[in-house]
Amino acid sequence: MSILVVDNLSKQYSKNVHALKQLSFSLEQGESLGIVGESGSGKSTLAKILIGLETYQDGGITFQGSPIAPKKRAPLRAYRKNVQMIFQDAASALNPKLPIWKSLLEQLKNYKEFTPSFIDVEGLSDKDIARELLGLVGLDSSLADRYPGELSGGQKQRVSIARAISLEPSLLICDEPTASLDVTVQVQILTLLKKLQQQLNITILFISHDMRAVTFLCERIIVLKEGSMVDQFELGKLYEHERNPYTKALLNAASLD
Repeated sequence: MSILVVDNLSKQYSKNVHALKQLSFSLEQGESLGIVGESGSGKSTLAKILIGLETYQDGGITFQGSPIAPKKRAPLRAYRKNVQMIFQDAASALNPKLPIWKSLLEQLKNYKEFTPSFIDVEGLSDKDIARELLGLVGLDSSLADRYPGELSGGQKQRVSIARAISLEPSLLICDEPTASLDVTVQVQILTLLKKLQQQLNITILFISHDMRAVTFLCERIIVLKEGSMVDQFELGKLYEHERNPYTKALLNAASLD
């Protein structure tokens, strides 16, 4: 069974602005699926709809076999636990007035009945649990007492990843998580995501304008243009002749062809 099914999803902001046009795809457990397209292609709108920050007008979404209504999903506690998101701007996702260890535990505090299976929490203080999470994403435990303003962009993004995976979500949505980082740090973050996906069997929906990042992380790729899917293929078929001209243009722009 697919973990996520999007069926003829449409989103219209005004009479002449169609963000998404009858988009359909499915996502299997443990898979990494890339959504790639230029600015205005509808990819970030899709992310916001899936996380419950945007509504939609037509079509349907099914998550783990249950339909998700076309309205904001704040009341759906289980859904919000199982679908976590990593944003482009890690700085805005962290409270500048809280030390890192407290920011790390915000999600777990909202679900006090849950403890991550990959940490033996018995006898650990809250700060100790935060240090364990920092280690999981390759950060030194000494950063626990620091504040976001004292961390680099890559370190802040690792903290955001640690916080998102603390709830062991079934689906991790990554919306341009490397766009604001330099090239070396981008590779480090992508490598971390790939490692965590294998280690924790997380399903990843990776959204980006960067074909390089998508091909590094994802097994399957969907190409969006002006709200419509124009191509869908397995990574191994990236260079096949039937690729859409827009896909080929994105490859050329990324110097992958």
